[in-house]
Parts: sequence; C-alpha cells; structure tokens
Amino acid sequence: MSALCTPRPSRAVRRRVSAGAVSLLLAAFHVFAAPPVGVPPGTVTSSDTRLQAARGGSLRLEQAITMALSRAPLLSARQARVEAARQEAGRAGQLPDPELMLGIDNLPITGPDALDFSADEMTQKRIGLRQVLPARAKRAAARAVAARRVDEAVANSAAQAIEVRRATAQAWIDAWAAARELHALGLLREQAQLASRIATARVSTGAQSPSDALATQAEILELDNRIAGVEADRSAALADLSRWTGVELAPTADDAPDFGSLPLPAAQLLASVDRLGPVLQSNALVETAAAEVDAARAEKRPDWSVAAAFAQRDGGRSDMVMLEVGVGLPLFPRNRQNRGITARQAEYEATVEEREDLRRQLSAKIRADLARWQGLKRQVAIHVDSLLPLARDRSAVALAGYRAGGDLQPWIDARRAEIEAHLSHAEHLAELGQAWAALAFLLPEEGAR
Repeated sequence: MSALCTPRPSRAVRRRVSAGAVSLLLAAFHVFAAPPVGVPPGTVTSSDTRLQAARGGSLRLEQAITMALSRAPLLSARQARVEAARQEAGRAGQLPDPELMLGIDNLPITGPDALDFSADEMTQKRIGLRQVLPARAKRAAARAVAARRVDEAVANSAAQAIEVRRATAQAWIDAWAAARELHALGLLREQAQLASRIATARVSTGAQSPSDALATQAEILELDNRIAGVEADRSAALADLSRWTGVELAPTADDAPDFGSLPLPAAQLLASVDRLGPVLQSNALVETAAAEVDAARAEKRPDWSVAAAFAQRDGGRSDMVMLEVGVGLPLFPRNRQNRGITARQAEYEATVEEREDLRRQLSAKIRADLARWQGLKRQVAIHVDSLLPLARDRSAVALAGYRAGGDLQPWIDARRAEIEAHLSHAEHLAELGQAWAALAFLLPEEGAR
C-alpha cells in the first residue's frame, strides 16, 4: 500500500567491481576537463562518438513524467477500479429483486381423490409476488460503505500517480547519470591515449622502457572495461525508464534539473504529511471502517417483507387472494449483532492507530531524507569546489612533467587519485539525484508546483 519507496541501493554498490580495479575506474561527471593537449580543435574523437551514443534520444525529466502519467498501465488500471467502485456505489442500497411465488395449496395426495384438483374445495393454484424491504438504516449504511469504497479507489489512484512520477524520475536520473559517466569516461580515455602515444614515442627513441608503454596500454584497457560496464548500466536504466514512458528515448548528459533545490520548502513538506500517498490511502481505509461500524449497528433494525398472491380453485368455487406482511425478529443480538458491532469497532480503532503510526513513520522518513539530501549537497559542493580541481591540477602537472621527460609513475599516481576523486563525486551526485527525487515527488502533482 505504501507509495513511499525506500532509498535505492547506492550506485557504488552496483558499480564497484573489485578493489584492485577501483583505482583505475574512471571518473563520472568529469565535465570540467579541458580538451586534451595535442588534439586539434574540431577533431572527432572516441569520446565524441561515445557521447553521441549516450545522446541516442532527447528526453527531459518533465517530458518523461508527462509520458508516464499518460501511458502507465498501472494508472489506467487504477482508473478502471475507480469506475468499478462507482458502478457498485450506484447499485448499493437498492431494494432486492422481487420474488415470484408459484404453488399449489391443499392438494390431496392419498385416497380416491389423490391429485384431483377439483375434489376438495380447499385445493387452489397460487401465483404471487414477494418483496423484501430491508431496513432504511441498512440501505443507507450500504450506500455509505459503497461511497467510501469509491474514496478508497480514488485514493489508491492518487497514490499510484505519485509513485509513477517518483519511479519515473528515479529511472530517468539513473539513465542521465550513466550518460554523464560515459561522457566523463570518454574524456579520461583521451588523456590515457595521449599518455600512451607519448610512451610509445619515447620507447621508439630509447628514452623509456617498454614496460611504461605497456602500463599506459593497461590504463586504456581498464577504461574500456569500465565503459562497457557503464554502458550496461545505462541500458538497464533505459529499459526501466521505457517501462514507465512507453518510448525508447534517453536523457542527454546535460539535461539534469537543479538537484540543489526542492520544489517545496522543507517545512512545507513536513507539514504536508497528510497529503502523502500512503496517508491518503490510510484515511480512506479509516472512513470505510467507520462506515462499516454504522452498517453493523444497522443490523439491529428488522427487515420487512410484503407478499400478494392470487389463488384459483376448480369446480366453480370462488377464487381467492392473499396479502402477507413479514417482519424480522433480531431477538438474540448479544451473540449476533452485538458481536458484529464490536468486531467492526475494533477494526476501526486498528485502522486509526495504523494511520497514526504511518504518519509518524513518514514524518521521520522525510526528516531523514532531508538530512541525507542536505549532506549530499555539501559533499558534492566540496568535490566541485575543492577536491576535483585539486586532483585535476595535480594530474595535469604530472602529465606535463611526463611529457617533458619525467617518470611515468608520478602521472599514474596522480591519475589514480583523480579517478578516485571523480568516482566519489559520481557516486555522491547520483545519490544526490535520487535523494532529490524522493523529496521532490512526495506530493500529488498539483502540490509539487
């Protein structure tokens, strides 16, 4: 019933292949890197090709959500259930169908007059109608319960729409993050190719041992391995996204919304707990339980019935009519109606307490999600403002020294440190996007504007 998803597993868990490979993993989100030295402007490089592949389609977050809301089969199913509940409410509390009565009264079955319709003046053929009249309170209670069932279906539909919006946003963010990572990997691969060319040239002149050239080739292979893994992650994310949108379009690497600000202030989110999908559903269940208590109390009211019949007698005897009124006798309420009332009352109290527990649970989760989102914002800001520029400058200085004839190892060490910094930044930025989506799509669509 809950529409509030638990946080997804960190992308770091899914991406970390082995401890030895981590040091060579490429940095996602290396968007600030300058074009590699020695590559003429306008040259189409491998990273350009990979970036174009990552931009196989153009689908912004708002467009994806709009498509999901108009195409998701789950929402169509919920609307069908709403219509079913409304149709049931339309017939609730109606009088039951009348009963047709056919019978033979006082027909002899023994003696010389057995089965002779004209032998006995009391024998008659009878036809009539009977109508049961449930108590007015019962009929009103049935209509109230059916109306609450409609409210339940509407609440379930609203909660499902919230869930579809959030799930679509999370799938979109996964695909977007993978596209950004592919872009970054392409840029870093170009740097590795440059180092490989330098090493090959120095080996050919005898200024460097072949082992250094092999080390740079190993770096490229590790990057290619990482790129293949990210491409697989991106394909999986696009498959999840197409489940909601129904189209094969992908977000581009530069289409992200501002993960640093929420559509609503934090205080307003905390004050809007009663508008969350799970609470909407719980409120509807409480109202239904209350209506069922009233229906149980109405069971003490007696039902009535009326009947009329026409009887025909043979042998020229007079025909006859019959009128009958019946009334139910709830004479033993202690073990019947009273127990039903007590049971429905207990169910009502249970739904009230469950709703209160759900409200507390969701309030605590919103606070925890806000704290997580704010913490991730600070971590991303530290990476962008300090750690990434420092790692990039260190790697550039080491590469310049290597090109000038220095040793290869300082550049490899600096490069591994830069990759570690970028990898950490990639993980935090992806987690920030997921934390933002969990908060930005808590409320119904009109409340998020």
